[in-house]
Order: sequence, then C-alpha cells, then structure tokens
Amino acid sequence: MMFIPTTKEELKFLKWNQLDIILISGDTYIDSSYNGSAVIGKYLISQGYKVGIIAQPDINSDKDITRLGVPKLYFGVSSGCVDSMVANYTATKKKRQNDDFTPGGINNKRPDRAVIKYVNLIQRYFKGENKRPILIGGIEASLRRIVHYDFWSNSLRKSILFNSKADYLIYGMGEKPILEFSKAIENNTSPNDIRGLCYISNKPKNNFIELPSFEECKSDKYKFIDAFNKFYLNNDPLTAKGLYQKHDNRYLIQNPPAYHLTTKEIDFVYDLKYEKDVHPFYKKDGIVKALDTIKNSVTTHRGCYGECNFCAIAVHQGRTIIQRSEESILKEIESIASEKNFKGYINDIGGPTANMYGIECEKKLKLGSCKNKRCMFPNTCKSLKPSHKKYNSLLTKARKIKNIKKIFIASGIRYDLILSDKNFGNKFLENLIKYHISGQLKIAPEHSEDNILNKMGKQSKNVLVEFKNKFYELNREYNQKQFLTYYLIAAHPGCDENEMKKLKKFASKELRVNPEQVQIFTPTPSTYSTLMYYTEIDPFTGKKIFVEKNINKKYNQKNILINSNNFRKKRRYK
Repeated sequence: MMFIPTTKEELKFLKWNQLDIILISGDTYIDSSYNGSAVIGKYLISQGYKVGIIAQPDINSDKDITRLGVPKLYFGVSSGCVDSMVANYTATKKKRQNDDFTPGGINNKRPDRAVIKYVNLIQRYFKGENKRPILIGGIEASLRRIVHYDFWSNSLRKSILFNSKADYLIYGMGEKPILEFSKAIENNTSPNDIRGLCYISNKPKNNFIELPSFEECKSDKYKFIDAFNKFYLNNDPLTAKGLYQKHDNRYLIQNPPAYHLTTKEIDFVYDLKYEKDVHPFYKKDGIVKALDTIKNSVTTHRGCYGECNFCAIAVHQGRTIIQRSEESILKEIESIASEKNFKGYINDIGGPTANMYGIECEKKLKLGSCKNKRCMFPNTCKSLKPSHKKYNSLLTKARKIKNIKKIFIASGIRYDLILSDKNFGNKFLENLIKYHISGQLKIAPEHSEDNILNKMGKQSKNVLVEFKNKFYELNREYNQKQFLTYYLIAAHPGCDENEMKKLKKFASKELRVNPEQVQIFTPTPSTYSTLMYYTEIDPFTGKKIFVEKNINKKYNQKNILINSNNFRKKRRYK
C-alpha cells in the first residue's frame, strides 16, 4: 500500500473499478499518521475496503468532487485537523492569510464551515441513483455534535448533523466505529446502535439522558450550562450514557462513546505504512509547511487528563491515555532513521501532552473517569501516582538508535506532572535538559493569578515558580544556558486588565522575562472556557463572572504583557 488513490489513473493502476468509500478532507492529503483522513483511509484499506480521498475540493464546481466517481457504500467528510473557523480566523475574527495544511501556504482552499459546505457539495452532484449516505467526522464534527456556542456568529448553533444535513456523525477517535459503520452499510443493516455514532431521529431513545433542547438552551443560559455539564460527564466509554437533545421536532441521538483502542489495536494503526509525504497530485501545487513539523515526529499516545478548560482534547480524544507499545514506537523511529535523506533529528516523540506517556490511573482504567474529581486540578491526584520511568526509558532507547543525533520534545510538557513525580521526575527533567532541549523549553502556565488559573483548570503559580527554580538549578549544574519560554493567554473569561497587569508584574519579577508567546483567548466549541465566555457565568459555581468581549480591549490585555519600555529584551538567566 502506498498513497490512498485520489485520481482515476491510480484507480486504473490498482485495478479498482469502483471505490467503496470516498473521504473528503479540508486539509491537503499528507499521507501521515498525523492526518486523520489518512489514518482512517489506511485503516479501512487494511480491512479490505477500497478507499479514495479527495482533499480540499473546489466547492464551486464538480471537477473535484466527482473525480473518483460514485462510491459503492458512502462518503466520509472531515474539515481536516482543525475546525475550519479556527483555521480561517484569528481570535479577533481577522481572516488568516496563511494555512500550513494547504499547498503553497495561502489560505484559499478551505471554506468556512467546511463540513457543511462539503456535505452540500456532495448532495448537489450525487442525486437519485447516485445518492449515498454521508458520514461526517473529525474535530469539527466531533466538537459541534450537540447545541454549541459559535464565536464567529456569536450565537448558539444546532448540532452540525442538523445544519449539514448529513446522515450520520462519528465523534472522537474513529477507527472502531467507522469499521462497524462500514460493515453495517455494506450489509445493508442499520448502524444506529454503533457506539461513537450520532444520528437524527423522530423520537427520543429509551434509557438515554435528555439534554435541554435547542430552544431551551437559546432562551436560558443556565439550561445551556446544564446541557454542557451532562454532555461533558458522558464522554468516558466506561461510564457514559447515551444522550438525546431535541432540535425543533426531531432529536439528536448520541450513542455512548466507542471503547478505547487497546495497545495492540493502536499499534496496528500506527504500524500501517505511511508515506510521510504529500500526495504528488497536491504536491505539485506548492510546499506544505505542516509536513516539516510532522515528517520526523512520532506519536506515543492519545488522550489527555490535563482537562484545561480552554482545551477540547478531553472531549475529542478522551481523558484516558491510550498508548502505543515501546516496541511499536521504537520501530517507527528506526524506520525514520534509516531513510536516505534523514538528517539525524527527530522533531518530537509525544502526544497531546508528551510526558503523560506511561502515566495513568489504574482506578480510571478499571472504573472510568471520576465524575467530580480531576487528575491534575486543583492538584495532582494521589491516585494517579505519576512516574516518568516508562517515558524516560523510551527516550533513552530512542537516543541509542543508529543515525539519531538529537531528539526534541515539541509537544507539550506538564511541568506540574514532573514535580508530582517524586521518584523519577527529577531524573526525567535532567535528561530533558541534557538531551532533548536545544536552547529553550516551552511550557504553558497561561496565567499567574490563581482566580484566573482556577477558571482555566490550571494549578497554582507556586508550582510554576518551583519548576522554574528547579529548571535553572539543573541548568547551572550541567553547565547549560537554556531558558524557559511561556505560553500565556489574554482575555480569558474572568480576566480583566488589572489581572493582566498582575501577570505582567509576575512575569517581570518572578520569571524574569518580557512575554512574547501571548495569545488572545479564542472560544472554540465544546470547552468549559467557551461556556463561560458565552454565558458570563462560572459553570462550577453558578456565579456571574466578567468576560471581555470588546475586541479592542482584548488587544489592550495582550499589549499589557508584550509592550515594555523599561525592560531589557535580552533574556536573563537566573
């Protein structure tokens, strides 16, 4: 297996008269395990299905969407690796000019609300006897599957299943449900009982939990909070119930989440052959910048139990770490290192949070996520028992692979998790400093003030100060001149200009930096922070909170941090 076919010439070469499934993606087609459409396509091909892919189709004509003919079973639609509105607009609603997932880098091929546009495109050109079921999935569909707040229209929107008029929606990580779905369509049986699937019904589902309706959510913000709380608490496959939500006279039915892949199953997915390149059909249109980042990077796991309130990973990938085996990961690194043009550098070995590999709560693995308790907030739960021993061992073995010069850890590091590991945390940090940092380590404290950190679901600034001191202490010990850079957020719900001034003072006095990595909070679907932004209510206390919604004042918050007339820009080592 090489590239998934995207042209008729490839179908002829493969001697495929008709495809079973055609996937549509808002990203260009990079054949990589970092590309969801490529993963799903390769996985389905491994199970015996004939799959084709059409990337970034022209929505104003039939030249792309009809290129591969009519699929025998169904169309699968995704916006790509990012929600299309996030990909197309900044936090202040300005149009983004660049797109790392488009050949040539110009942001001119991914439409706004891509899932809806692509479904409409298919329905326009495949009618009558050529009509096929349309399945939507990926992050845009997954995070917009119930009534949700949309920042770009400043309104509550219905489930994307209703707005797109697609037939079915798969949410979360899709390998298991899409294989079951493919078998159901192939056998002409109903897919309606598949876990991880949403569909529309004329009546509610017995024994499922009812969420406040679209009309109730629109008329009462506390009802919307209630709907989101129930939705959020029913995302773990070991504990979740099915949900339903009324939209006008019909119902969204959300089946319980699909069960997580086992280590053996996720190894199979990542052991599939990926070309780690852009398909030639699209490569001719220009350089795809995203390839530089992902080409020599390796995924170790999925999921994140950090549960930052502004992040949707917990809803999309889950709060449980699903990890590959050490053997599978090392095999992939060896394969990269043996390639002819390999320069000796691995860009990343990690996941949503790199140092969560090998660390998971045994209680959660057996009983599911706690309903009223988080693994990392307000402090690291004692039941988690963090140990970096396994990740440390993996990195040590990876460094010894032939042709490897340097391995970087580009995905996020939770410094609070390192400090919580009393046995191997210090050793892991030592190795990080000695082997896996070039000049700087990027961490994400996001803010300094505890009342804002509380709304973000982040630990106290005292933990950050402790880590900073430990980091520079080890730098002196190993005669390094590395430094920390900090990702910070302006205009998060609850934050006003006074809070940003306090953050500025903290950064100057305690961190000894003039912050550069500052972003304005972007409300994205299916996060608690977005819920706060829309309702102006703390969903955990029910109390009103301040939310900055004026664009100019959001800029002012950011500028408080990044503008400094009296602070030397040269970094200081402590």
